Amino acid sequence: MKRLAAALALILATPAAADDSWSDAGVVPCDDRAYADFIAEPWDQNSRVFANGEVRVALMDFVEPAAAAYYLMILSPPYDEIGMRQCRLVGMAGDFGFGSLDFDALEAGYDPATGLTLTLPAKMPMPDGGDDGLFQLAVRLDQKTGKIVTQGMK
Repeated sequence: MKRLAAALALILATPAAADDSWSDAGVVPCDDRAYADFIAEPWDQNSRVFANGEVRVALMDFVEPAAAAYYLMILSPPYDEIGMRQCRLVGMAGDFGFGSLDFDALEAGYDPATGLTLTLPAKMPMPDGGDDGLFQLAVRLDQKTGKIVTQGMK
């Protein structure tokens, strides 16, 4: 429970207006959980491409822990020496995903100065299962450097 509280504090610790509130705390390299069978069904509704096909985002459902099972998987530049894109998982922090992610409401915007920004409603895993953990998740991707950061906004 202490780890969950720390993860929640990381997401909502600073005001959304401050640019330094972006964090890479919940962004980790893909690991053995990043299998196709964890892409939430139906695939055609839970996977999208951006940036002329260079960036793919998929909703992942790792099933457990049930209260924090949802992640975004992002395949994006830069490419490695054999032509593979980087793969990153976006969760709350550590081993915690989100309680839910509204992938249908996913919106994207591009600014040459900051990169591709994805936004969607998310829910923090709440011990009591309540809805007070709802917030807007923003994920910013710099395709040149590969840096991915997040920001949570109440």
